Amino acid sequence: MVKDPTAFLKEEYDDICTKGFNWKLRELQGPSSPRCTVDGKRLIMLCSNNYLSLSNHPRLIKAAQEWAGKNGAGSGSVRAIAGSMDIHFMVEKELAKFKNREAALVYQTGFATNAGLIPQLAPSKEDLIISDALNHGSIIDGVRLSKAQRGVYKHNDMGELEDLLRKNQDKRRVLVITDGVFSMDGDVSPLDKVVKLCKEYGAMSYVDDAHGEGVLGEKGAGIGVHFGVNEDLDVEMGTFSKAFGVVGGIAAGSQDLYNFAFNKSRTWLLSGSHPPAVAGAQLEAIRVLQEEPQHWETLWENTKYFKKEIQSLGFDTGNTETPIIPVMCGESHQAKKLSDELYGLGVFALPIVFPMVARDKARVRVQVNAGLTREDLDEALQAFEKGGKLAKII
Repeated sequence: MVKDPTAFLKEEYDDICTKGFNWKLRELQGPSSPRCTVDGKRLIMLCSNNYLSLSNHPRLIKAAQEWAGKNGAGSGSVRAIAGSMDIHFMVEKELAKFKNREAALVYQTGFATNAGLIPQLAPSKEDLIISDALNHGSIIDGVRLSKAQRGVYKHNDMGELEDLLRKNQDKRRVLVITDGVFSMDGDVSPLDKVVKLCKEYGAMSYVDDAHGEGVLGEKGAGIGVHFGVNEDLDVEMGTFSKAFGVVGGIAAGSQDLYNFAFNKSRTWLLSGSHPPAVAGAQLEAIRVLQEEPQHWETLWENTKYFKKEIQSLGFDTGNTETPIIPVMCGESHQAKKLSDELYGLGVFALPIVFPMVARDKARVRVQVNAGLTREDLDEALQAFEKGGKLAKII
């Protein structure tokens, strides 16, 4: 009998389901708004990256429509050939100004930024990439694409980071990478200390600020502004797909970084550029952040309120410092149980399980949104209280 070469597909999926590690795809029917429709049910949205609720902002929608009318539905090419439109350069200039950097290059996605830029900054066996133990999967994959040696320091452990730097001063290049806001726990890298150590030991500093863009710093300018280290930070990576409410990756820094990145990153060179509608919405999102700070202020008011109240119910929220609030459950099936109970009670908040987090640290991850009203938050808290008791977490 001839062996079925794809039998492993079902076998491995069934194994994932048995262990409670599988994802269930639900259908969002309409916009990603604070009150949304999922699989035909009206719910309070607590699992969107749309922190400032900008994806439905009238100014962004209007800009997308206008730029599609001016420049068409698509760009027609990769940017290096014939796909660099006027709107793409406008976005980059406005973004660099907003972040107080010499230049900013826009990639197709945040994942494409890390996968395309990291392996080019330290490509050789004579190089070393040092990474925080809890860095995002896109960083991990970017590191894997390089031939560089690898070092990992315990999460936010500056003593271990310094030890690695001290022992590797003979390397051709050393690149230190950390998330700014850690997406599973909501805690923040001590970036001022990371940058200081990099300068002391002659290493490049690289921060993935995907969950800090629009959230940290004055008017949401990011973690570099938050810690006052913009001038000394070598690479500030980010994304438009979260607080900005659109899609697209960001690499901000010097003009030299900009020139190097777009000539060396194959993810940028070999992927079609953003449609004019997307780029137009990107540009408007940057302007809204600067001109309408109330979105940022409301986000933090909502975050402080929800965090305080859910802790008072007896839930463990870990070490979060941001609008990412993990509701710790422990075992994967328990996190899924809580999520299912919440869904039945009108709240959309998903379980995060292994391998995204450790096997015994499954959680329901709440992501607070500026568009949520106090009524929305109170209704969600009531659901968490009832669901938490049903799932035997509190």
